[in-house]
This record gives sequence, structure tokens and C-alpha cells, in this order.
Amino acid sequence: MGIVDSPNGNHGRKKQRKGSKRIGFRLDMTPMVDVAFLLLTFFMLTTTFSKANTMEINLPPEMTEVKVAETNVLTLRIADNESVYCSLGQEAPKRIPLYDPQDTKQLSLSGQLRSLLKQQTSQNAKLVIVVKISDKAHYKHLVDIIDELNLMKIDRFSLDDFTEQDAAEIQRAV
Repeated sequence: MGIVDSPNGNHGRKKQRKGSKRIGFRLDMTPMVDVAFLLLTFFMLTTTFSKANTMEINLPPEMTEVKVAETNVLTLRIADNESVYCSLGQEAPKRIPLYDPQDTKQLSLSGQLRSLLKQQTSQNAKLVIVVKISDKAHYKHLVDIIDELNLMKIDRFSLDDFTEQDAAEIQRAV
């Protein structure tokens, strides 16, 4: 709101002066300050409500080697967007669908994969799961498998590189 003040406070009187006097002008800043604080409060609150979704992964110390028996290693190889190849030790990998065929949105892993993980972890307390993902597969599949392992409270798993040897292993899958 702006207010214009007359030079002498003579409102309505007509009086002639020789020189022109400067008219005072006062600007009320209260509404603008109110709006500024309202916007500041709004942005402060909305930025604190949106938090990033993160997954904590604990990495082992550099250059440490852990010896694990081959019978205690379950390898999950994700070669494409449809299936996972599971092998225990030196066995030939088994092809298991990554998602149920009825699940068109691919929201959760297949029941076969879940039951295999539950069965293997209940039979062997020393089991270590190694997850390997190909360049052709989506990163989302790796995240889904890690989420499933966390939900099942399986904390002994490792991530490894997908190599040419893994591609050859997939070729001998049953």
C-alpha cells in the first residue's frame, strides 16, 4: 500500500506557491514481508519432508581375502531381464524366472526364487550369496534382489563382477 503525502498537510485547500515542492511518498512493506516469510516457511517445510531413499552397504576393508568353502557359496547370476541363474558350488546353474509371469509390473521377485533362498539359508547357516549382474540386465533387478535379501534378514551376501566365465556357466544351465 502506498500513501502520497501532500507538502504541507493542506488537504483540499488551494493555495498557490511559487516553487514546486516535492511530494512525499511512503511505501508500506508489511504485506510483502508477510508473503516473503510465508514462502520461506513453505519451502523450508517441503524440503525437509522429501528425503532421499538410500540403501546402506557396508564394504569390507581393502585387499582382504576370506576363504569360504565352495559348498557354502550360492551364486545368483542375472544375465538378462527375465531370469536368474542359481548354482550352489560347482553345480550346473538352474534357470529361475526373476519375476512371476502374472506380475506384469514386476513389483516383487518370483516365488521360486524366494523359496530357493529360504530353503538354502535354512539348510546352511554358513551360506554366502554372491550376486553377479550382466551389463545387459537392468540395475533395478540388482536392487530388487538386495531388497529381498534384506527383507529375509540375509546379511551374508556379496556383489561381484559378471565375467566371461559366468556367461559360459549360464550356457550349461539346466
